[in-house]
Amino acid sequence: MLVNGVPGNLISIRDRGLLYGDGVFRTLRVEQGQPLHWPLHYQKIQHDCNALGIACPGYARLSEELAGLLADHPDGVFKLIVTRGQATRGYAPAHHVTPGHFWDVAPMPEYPASWAVQGVTLALCELRLAQQPRLAGIKHLNRLENVLAASEWQDSEVPEGLLSDILGLGKEGYALLTGLTNTQVIQTAEITNACCVVILNGKQPHKGAVAMARRHGMPLVLSRYSMFEACCRLSRLLERGRAGAKGPTSLAGT
Repeated sequence: MLVNGVPGNLISIRDRGLLYGDGVFRTLRVEQGQPLHWPLHYQKIQHDCNALGIACPGYARLSEELAGLLADHPDGVFKLIVTRGQATRGYAPAHHVTPGHFWDVAPMPEYPASWAVQGVTLALCELRLAQQPRLAGIKHLNRLENVLAASEWQDSEVPEGLLSDILGLGKEGYALLTGLTNTQVIQTAEITNACCVVILNGKQPHKGAVAMARRHGMPLVLSRYSMFEACCRLSRLLERGRAGAKGPTSLAGT
């Protein structure tokens, strides 16, 4: 393990990555002394650092440190962590803080050969991921949702779980509202047992999506409304239904 380029395994208790998960990481495979897709990994961690306002260590420096590790570890799983660095107490990041970066090395996990042929059994997690647009797509250090989800089962035959966000539904027969028009929308509706797909904003579905919907018997509804307005109208319909009122049975103007 390297801590800021120096061999060791100790970091400061004041490091914001430890205190707040204030940092990002990448995990890459190393095979026969070759770090697979290293330039792309660096581009991604640099992107994520920029998104959080963290100064990313330079490519040359990290590449040199990586080369030194490869000499002793030609095969395995390498993990690179970049944090905002050490600071005093408080959530607000201090100015002119020197970022920290750490390398960790682990052996490649051994998986049963049958998984590659027969597939694997996955758990469907009850936990729902929260939505935070500013963190979308960023591989940040705050992984508590994943930790809680992974604690939902103890079956050794189930290696991983599937996570959904807060919009995920556990019941069948819901309507999938979307602004997308491609075939993936129909596939998602099929996998999640939706009763229909509502395409919003006056968009027209691709021909391939229409053909796939017909093959799967998936109704397509076209609406001129935005996501917000469509959800508001549907909410009012549901409220009228709960109150026992007889009202419209479809979205007007769709």
